[in-house]
Amino acid sequence: MADHHLPGAPPVPLTLRRSPRARRISLRISALDGRVTLTLPKSLPEGDALAFAAEKEDWIRSHLAKHPETVAVQMGSCLPIDGRDRRIVAAKGKRVLVREDEIEVPGDRPGRVLQRFLRELARDRLAAASDHYAATLGRSYSRITLRDTRSRWGSCTSDGGLMYSWRLILAPPEVLRYVAAHEVAHLAEMNHSAAFWAQVEHLYGDYQPPRRWLKAQGGGLHRFRFDL
Repeated sequence: MADHHLPGAPPVPLTLRRSPRARRISLRISALDGRVTLTLPKSLPEGDALAFAAEKEDWIRSHLAKHPETVAVQMGSCLPIDGRDRRIVAAKGKRVLVREDEIEVPGDRPGRVLQRFLRELARDRLAAASDHYAATLGRSYSRITLRDTRSRWGSCTSDGGLMYSWRLILAPPEVLRYVAAHEVAHLAEMNHSAAFWAQVEHLYGDYQPPRRWLKAQGGGLHRFRFDL
């Protein structure tokens, strides 16, 4: 569907999603990044959904006011990589370059360019960590998949498939490594029993600090919007 916004100051991006199971319009605001999603029946005109959102504008804005401010990834804004804030600046060449306090980005669409770059960087880091922990555990995984998940930072399937949120590249390196150790430990223990946590500690060490970081600050990684 086309991009839509609730007009006003500031405009509110709206995501419209059709569902064959929907019988009426439903409205949801993500607790992680404040994304506003309207789910509508398959045959309902988009205009009806936008009118519904307009009727709920006061409710939408009051809920968004409670969320961390959305950060549009654009020239001049700051974005954490490996947990360190770096300002986005125009690149002199054609490559993305990560420097101590800056990220050089080519072109006039830094959000999309950076999203592709960060996904690849996250894949490299997570693959290296997963390889290391899998070798320590003496187990192998079947594949690694990266997604922009809202409800979990990683998962492990019964056939050894590992899934991670690419946004982990925005967190401190020890947090990324902890999540990799957590998911690799599931190759031996597909549960969250005492035996599982013993495996995590064997692989990573004291996992409580990065685990606490994720609970306290992980949600803030979703405030960065690469599509605005």
